[in-house]
Amino acid sequence: MLLELAGIQGRTGQSGTCCPWEDEAVEPSARPVRRSAMTVRIGKAVVAAVLAGGVLTGCGTARGDDDIAVRSTPSNRTVPYDLYTHCGIDEARVGSTYFEAVTPLSDGSGNPPDGWGNPTQRGTMTLKPGGKAVFTDDAGHEVHFRARPGASDFKRICA
Repeated sequence: MLLELAGIQGRTGQSGTCCPWEDEAVEPSARPVRRSAMTVRIGKAVVAAVLAGGVLTGCGTARGDDDIAVRSTPSNRTVPYDLYTHCGIDEARVGSTYFEAVTPLSDGSGNPPDGWGNPTQRGTMTLKPGGKAVFTDDAGHEVHFRARPGASDFKRICA
């Protein structure tokens, strides 16, 4: 049927079908492999489009990517991010880079301020040139962070 829609007519087998391998007498391993020039061109075009899409979009990743390296680049990069808020908003880690909040946020008792999720707040982290990052969410929160060069762990572990 697809061959008919494409305007291609093929040979018919004993049963009157378009394809000889549909006859019971023909073994599946004896099916001819015939590719038209158009099929080959379409296949090449699909491969080229997939490769071009991969190059143009980069290697974007979602939450939990521990391999994101934060570098000073001329453009911003925004990634989905779950900000840990349980003991207030003071630090963040993206990949192997540790950040500290420019202005830490707390309710005064070591908890997140009113209106923040606990233990995390879902949003996005925008990585900016110069080791800066900005967390934003759908609730309108915005927290500015700066990288801690050479840091290999959080300043304070929250229990």
